[in-house]
Amino acid sequence: MVLIFGGAYQGKSDFALRTFGLEEKDLFFCTVDNTPDWGAKALCNAEQLFLQLTKNNVDVVRFLSDNIDKLEDKIITVNDVSQGVVPIDSTLRAWREATGRAMLFLASNSCQVYRVFCGIEERIK
Repeated sequence: MVLIFGGAYQGKSDFALRTFGLEEKDLFFCTVDNTPDWGAKALCNAEQLFLQLTKNNVDVVRFLSDNIDKLEDKIITVNDVSQGVVPIDSTLRAWREATGRAMLFLASNSCQVYRVFCGIEERIK
């Protein structure tokens, strides 16, 4: 598993395409309304999946742990929502926390971890 994180619109997907020889068709973009395409090579915007799970009172880390076998060969991009103003809305605060915990889980289970900022990648692990 490879984890790529950073702010929104900072070049995470472009980095994944360029570095890992992917094509656009290899990317699956998570939304709050869809379920992951486990057949895709890359799951992008995973924080949207985490928001969907949080809204449905599903423990995000448990969900990831239960599906770890489906994630082992994936490239996962996550918008880091831990920066900035803490949301007033309790659901969004719970989502922010769940995303942070999910990133901890994913990073610890990834063979490579990258942070992308302004299109420049930094290998963390």
